[in-house]
Amino acid sequence: MSKLAKRLAREIEGEVLFDAANRGRYSTDASIYQVDPVGVVVPKTGEDAKIAMQIAAEEGIPVLPRGAGSSQCGQAVGAALVIDNSRYLNRVVSVDRERETAVVEPGVVLDALNAQLRQHGLWFPVDVSTSAQATLGGMAGNNSCGSRSIRYGNMVHNVLGIDALLADGSELQFGPVNASDIAGPARYVELARKVAAIAGREADEIAARWPKVLRHVQGYNLDLVSPRGEWNFAQLLVGSEGTLAYSQRIHLKLSPVPRFRALGVCHFATFRRAMEAPQHIVKLGPTAVELVDRTMIGLARSNPAYRAVVDKFIQGDPEAILLVEFAGEDRDTPAKKLAELAELMGDLRQPDTVIQIVDAVLQREIWEVRKAGLNIMMSMKGDGKPVSFIEDCAVPLENLAEYTDALTRVFRRHGTEGTWYAHASVGTLHVRPVLNMKTDGAAKMRAIAEEACALVKRYKGAAYSGEHGDGLVRSEWIEPIIGPRLTAALGEIKALFDPKNLMNPGKIVRPSKQDDRTLFRFKPGYAIPKIGEALDWSEWSVPGAASTGFAAAVEMCNNNGHCRKFDAGTMCPSFRATGEEKHLTRGRANTLRLALSGQLGKDAFTSDEMYETLDLCVSCKGCKRECPTGVDMAKMKIEFLHHYHARHGYSLKDRLVARLPRYAPWASRFPGITNAYQRIAKRALGFAAERSLPQWRRPFLRSLRASDSSGASGEVVLFVDTFSNYFEPENARAALAVLDRAGYGVHVARAADGGRPLCCGRTFLAAGMVGEARAEAKRVLEALEPYVGRGVPVVGLEPSCILGMRDEFKSLLPGGETDALAEGTMLFEEFLVREHESGRLKLKLNPLPGKALLHGHCHQKAFGTMPAVRGALALVPELKVETIESSCCGMAGAFGYEKEHYEVSMKMAEASLLPRVRAAGEDTLLVADGTSCRHQIEDGAARKAVHVAQVLARALA
Repeated sequence: MSKLAKRLAREIEGEVLFDAANRGRYSTDASIYQVDPVGVVVPKTGEDAKIAMQIAAEEGIPVLPRGAGSSQCGQAVGAALVIDNSRYLNRVVSVDRERETAVVEPGVVLDALNAQLRQHGLWFPVDVSTSAQATLGGMAGNNSCGSRSIRYGNMVHNVLGIDALLADGSELQFGPVNASDIAGPARYVELARKVAAIAGREADEIAARWPKVLRHVQGYNLDLVSPRGEWNFAQLLVGSEGTLAYSQRIHLKLSPVPRFRALGVCHFATFRRAMEAPQHIVKLGPTAVELVDRTMIGLARSNPAYRAVVDKFIQGDPEAILLVEFAGEDRDTPAKKLAELAELMGDLRQPDTVIQIVDAVLQREIWEVRKAGLNIMMSMKGDGKPVSFIEDCAVPLENLAEYTDALTRVFRRHGTEGTWYAHASVGTLHVRPVLNMKTDGAAKMRAIAEEACALVKRYKGAAYSGEHGDGLVRSEWIEPIIGPRLTAALGEIKALFDPKNLMNPGKIVRPSKQDDRTLFRFKPGYAIPKIGEALDWSEWSVPGAASTGFAAAVEMCNNNGHCRKFDAGTMCPSFRATGEEKHLTRGRANTLRLALSGQLGKDAFTSDEMYETLDLCVSCKGCKRECPTGVDMAKMKIEFLHHYHARHGYSLKDRLVARLPRYAPWASRFPGITNAYQRIAKRALGFAAERSLPQWRRPFLRSLRASDSSGASGEVVLFVDTFSNYFEPENARAALAVLDRAGYGVHVARAADGGRPLCCGRTFLAAGMVGEARAEAKRVLEALEPYVGRGVPVVGLEPSCILGMRDEFKSLLPGGETDALAEGTMLFEEFLVREHESGRLKLKLNPLPGKALLHGHCHQKAFGTMPAVRGALALVPELKVETIESSCCGMAGAFGYEKEHYEVSMKMAEASLLPRVRAAGEDTLLVADGTSCRHQIEDGAARKAVHVAQVLARALA
């Protein structure tokens, strides 16, 4: 451990992370860059941050404040001591409802803030697309804008004050000042006077050169400094990217939440016509005008998380659409504006192109697709990716069409094309040329940037940095826009605040070159050698790409940080429990990439450090669906475990859990003895003392009567998984009863050779035993192929089992038979809902008056089958169903049983699931399809949950 690390560890309460893996995880943000920090401090208190800065200053080490690490321009990476505010410094200090203000710590996430403000009828309206992970400190550092800046302005217009810490230890409260009477500490007065003097000296140059469009965030906000009047000194810190001071607390101006909103979706046959329209639309007073181009529409349609929503608001195959939002305090005002919009489109010769949406839920869903736009763009497979460097150029609306045409021609000259979306209302279009940053991308980036800069200056000197800041990618382009005199003035301001250049150096002032490949994530010589993949990764292999297969899948993570969300969806449950970058989908993907490419040393991929990094991944599959770039960490963990255990071997506990399907037929013959042995040996085998273990029962398949192969409603195959067979046979009996009563001839799946029961191989996959899992998959295929071949549906009960047959089987045994099985396999409730919707289901159910509280299995959420669960329960008359908004229950197969995971397992459960269960009345029916979920509910809340099949069986007429 270095001298600096030792001193920090002695003097602060928070975490001090100086090892290679942790530094590697903080070496990237959502940009193209990668720079190893000196180390990382995660302060637990504001005092920790203050001490860390003091120690760094004494040691001459630069400091880099960091929030979510989702910066797109390289602001959040550097050879400095990173101070991560996001884990602990995330309090809303105060809210003043009457004055409509709030004070927050820098690590507060925007969505978390707005969730607290909602009870007051207020919100912070700088609604960036990364609102689920963006911290207010990071937003202030970048001068963030958001979709509705045309109504509410940028971050700089909504920050009232900043309590800041300078590198020299000065603690100052930046806020409104009057140039004629500046009050405060001597250091504050000195800074204010000298900054005002610089602004006064350069007043003519500012008037001549500073961009006049709303979206300009380059440099420091000199244009807002009044040499002789009143001005807000805090506005100079907004957009300074941590190069001037460290924000301890931020004072925010809030706004009332609009009562009613309406959305018009304007379709355009050509991109140019879409660009000509905003200058006319803004005259109607919208709160937002957002562009979505054909590329983004296509990528969103191909993403299962967004496909259904896209189909609701896109008609035909437009070249581009504009999302136009209106808001008001009464319902009629937005509706009237929508009518005016439709009339305007008619006048612009765009008839019948406006879909009018007043439903609040659908509006919210549409905005979620738009907010995911950047990351959806990054889901392109292969080495070529849309690259952020000119995406925030802002031009006056009357020049928008000409500018986009000219820039498109620039792209074509350099053999590429761009993806377009974002803020048409203010002339800022996020355009990203598709470049290969492993080969000639840097050279093309430089050439395109030079031509784009010339275009920006041609179109009335608009801003080159219209959003997302300067960082490593755009700081060198400040001078071509504002000129050498004002650039020198920025240097003077930097020297006033930070004379020793210790605050995030190399950004805004004295920057490196944009195309310095030594700073890139994919540096010269970057390569990932082949590892002998155990699973099929061909989906990620693009012809001609340097990285294929597993390596290419790992590289799909672009560090956008969408996995850091806390308020909705499933991913990432371990991060929600720990708050550590290490236990985040992004953190794991980064560590895998660094290890595979040799940047963490020899054999890092199969090291104990890599095992620890992936250890808390519960394979929930949330990232597979919710990550906009489709990172499937559950599948990556299987691949890793295969290689790790090949080197290190398996523990007794690993073998006992993985091979359960193999010895279950013998263990179940004497359930009393087996259960007694489990109780005695539980601790010795590595299971948590606080846990009860599943109880062996008489197997369902052993006592099963001969099944009927014919029925009035048709045939179905019931696949009984290992847990339903040996531990909860009542679920299989309930499913069989329901299918029987509905008139189906039920075939119960059995091994073709008459041997031991079939198994999906899930327990083997969880241990990385890919060969054994493949053998199980082959047995399943052999047994079910005769049914699948003639169109008989395969129905099962356990989500992780049945959805594994739809997913992991394809990676184990790629080919037509596996695809056919995946197509014909469904969960019990999916089958019933399908039959009901087709009019074939003949199932009479008695009413079950009362309330059911439903918890979804992670895989049900990840594969979008929760609507089918609710649909199946809706078949029961008078049963009112409420779904618990929760992430993983925390059990995740054997994970929650293991003593080393018990504590984090319970944290996952206590986040939302168990409190909701405990609050439910005793007469509330608890429903959970996952066997692990039911076990967690029983262990953690002493309540019994049941499978959907049991609910329907209770209601049989």
